[in-house]
Order: sequence, then structure tokens, then C-alpha cells
Amino acid sequence: MSQTLSLWNGQPPAAEAADAEAASHRPYLISFPVRAARPTACVVVCPGGGYGTRADHEGEPIARWLNRLGVSACVLHYRVRTRHPGPLDDAKRAIRLVRYHAAAWGMDPARIGILGFSAGGHLAATASTLHDAGDPEAADPVDRRSSRPDASILCYPVISFTDGYTHAGSRANLLGPQPWDEATRKRLSPEHQVDARTPPAFLWHTADDGAVPAANVLLYAGALARHKVPFALHVFPSGHHGLGLAGDHPAVGQWTGLCAQWLKDLGFR
Repeated sequence: MSQTLSLWNGQPPAAEAADAEAASHRPYLISFPVRAARPTACVVVCPGGGYGTRADHEGEPIARWLNRLGVSACVLHYRVRTRHPGPLDDAKRAIRLVRYHAAAWGMDPARIGILGFSAGGHLAATASTLHDAGDPEAADPVDRRSSRPDASILCYPVISFTDGYTHAGSRANLLGPQPWDEATRKRLSPEHQVDARTPPAFLWHTADDGAVPAANVLLYAGALARHKVPFALHVFPSGHHGLGLAGDHPAVGQWTGLCAQWLKDLGFR
């Protein structure tokens, strides 16, 4: 049975919002636990939507698919139309929150992953590279937990915020109007932030994606390879952006089976 949980106690950390509706949104998680004899892995799901909305087909259907694999899931309703660091704060808090509640929820705190599509993939990749160990002195016990995911699944992700490769709408929604300083763009381009502590990743894209160039996933895979971080990479020849589970696209729809095997090999199922 799913359950809704507020992400923050009271107001979330301040972040500039594009409008009153965005400013009033209180981020939350919807949990989809799997009841099992032993603690399950859990994956936090970040739907895409260009940091301007959240795509429904990349939320609950993904959680239900993970449940069928024996993996618990939590769909993150992070802030959109809100400037950095709002969405990243939400993603990091989600990882901490699941880790904090893991024992009560029947989940393993050492097997907490993150999955994202498109801009949600950017959020997942950013959370995978800009994580922290938590603050042992924090008044809120949730904030004492690590925000590092143990695995990431990046589906046709926006990665780079550099010119020529990025999705301009996602970058504008997250950073606001130009000019953007180079240091911020580089910090929010996860291919520049990968290190040996970056979690293993499963990556997929389509070669002719007309919205987010496949070069994004190749940049991230290259960075993982340089730092000897394990990854699986699948680039399918054809398929439009935003396919989600891709149930109506037999070739691209293979990603779910490939990912299921990867999760099993990783010990997540």
C-alpha cells in the first residue's frame, strides 16, 4: 500500500521560485514498499519534465515496475520551476529520509538507489555526484544520514549544462535567466563531478533523441570509466524522447529487462 510522506519538517530550504504556485509547493514522497521476509532495496524515482513539471508516466508506473522486481520504490515530487539548489536539496533529503526510515519500512539502508528520466535523470546524476555524508551534529536526525545513493539508473538523462549538448529548457528552469557563471554550470554538469565515490550506474538513451542529445549519456559514461566506477550503457538506435517504460516500443522496451538483470547482479533484488 502506498503512503505519502512530507519531505521536510515545515518549510523546505529557501530557493527562488518562478511563480506563486511553485513557491507554495511542498515536496513529498509517495512510498511503494514491497513486503518481504527480509529488508528490500529501495529506489527513489525522479520523473522528468524539464524542471518545469513532473511526468506522470515516469512516476508511479516506474515504482510499480520496480515492485514487480521485488524492489521497493519512492516517487519523489521534487520542486519544479524552482531554482537550484531547491530540487537537489529535495533529492538529497529523499535519500536521507528513506535511509532514516529504512528499518521501519522494511528496507535496507545500504541499498538505496535513485532513478531519473530526462531532467529527473539530471537530478539523479547530480545527487549521485554532489552527495555528502550527513551532519553528525544536526538537530534533525534525518540530516545525520548520508545522501549518497548506492546506485543510479539514468534514463535519457540531461547531463551536461554546457552549450551544444544540454537541454536548454531544463537548464533555464533550474538556473533562471542568463547570464550563468561558468563555475555553476560546471558544478551542475555531473560529468565534471564524477569521482571514485560516485555510485554504479545503469544508463540508457536513444541515438536519435531529438530533445536531449545522446552525447549526454556518453559524457557521463566516459567520466565513470575514467574513475573506474562500474556502469552499464545501452544506446538504442531509434526512439523518441520521453518513452518511459517503452512498452509500445519493442526495441527500446528491452531496457527494463536489462536493468532488472543489472539490479540483480548489483544485489538489489
